[in-house]
Amino acid sequence: MVDFIWPIISIAILALIILIGVLLLWKTRVMLKERKSGFPLKDERTQKLNWKAAYYAMFICQYFILAYMWVTFVGHVFFGMPEIEAGYPMIATLLVSALSFLALRAYFGRKGEP
Repeated sequence: MVDFIWPIISIAILALIILIGVLLLWKTRVMLKERKSGFPLKDERTQKLNWKAAYYAMFICQYFILAYMWVTFVGHVFFGMPEIEAGYPMIATLLVSALSFLALRAYFGRKGEP
């Protein structure tokens, strides 16, 4: 069964690498075309909005990491829970930081002046 799955996964990975390369080339072409048009790529409001969302997302991520460390410590010391491998907290932290940035960016975009 394993011998059958790996060729399919290898083809899927190759297709994904090719797709990412094509999208990168397409995005580069679009950016060069926009740059030649003479208009700014991002206006001041968009830059302020992204910076403010990133600033708050960074603090949300840091507080999430601190809370996670505290819960893990308390669970291990007082309740005898087993320690968790490093992979799951890293995935959870990545998801929290990315989703909080996207949510804050959408919120500040709808709110108006950042």
